[in-house]
Amino acid sequence: MDDVKNRAVNGRRRRNSVFSTEDAVEQLDQALRGVGIILPSLRVDPITGASELPYPLVELGRCNLQVAAKLAGVLRKAAET
Repeated sequence: MDDVKNRAVNGRRRRNSVFSTEDAVEQLDQALRGVGIILPSLRVDPITGASELPYPLVELGRCNLQVAAKLAGVLRKAAET
């Protein structure tokens, strides 16, 4: 029963927003991969994603030191432009 409720809530959320949280996660993943950064834990936060909140959180997850350093470098470079 909870599964049906969650699907209904998620479906309603997708129709009411410009794009879904899943779409935002996919776009972020593609953009990061485009600059050589992979966040293996990137996903919709399961707690807020299953709740009645209108905008679930995006869980960026954990990454190793090399990925964190590369991400910082890409962000610094983007801030310069």
